[in-house]
Amino acid sequence: MADSKPIRVMVVDDHIMLRRGLAAFLKVFDDLELVGEAGSGEEAVRLVTTLQPDVVLMDLVMGGMDGAAATRAIRQSCPQVQVIALTSFREEMLVQKALQAGAISYLLKMSLPPISQLPSAQRTRGGLLWRPRWPRR
Repeated sequence: MADSKPIRVMVVDDHIMLRRGLAAFLKVFDDLELVGEAGSGEEAVRLVTTLQPDVVLMDLVMGGMDGAAATRAIRQSCPQVQVIALTSFREEMLVQKALQAGAISYLLKMSLPPISQLPSAQRTRGGLLWRPRWPRR
């Protein structure tokens, strides 16, 4: 049975233009609901407990608390919240650090249209199952 509630999404990135672009893009989809934005890892950790998103789209490279540290803190305090890492870099070590911190997947910022696949993500055991593959070089 399909869940009819929209997937609640929070966007975390230190670049306001990227956050605003993602926010506008997410609003196009009936199955996605933007519930909040954060400009830093610290802000994301504070907001996630209040906003209770289903998914956090998390930039990995930010000043202060980076995306991996914020992911770890979010997954510890709210294990039901899934994190998808966002990165501009094809650096596997950076992505592996985020996955080890609890991210379920990652997206390269230059290939953001796959976010449109979020509505078709399968809900399993209270979470989302969605794992794009590492891009070929």
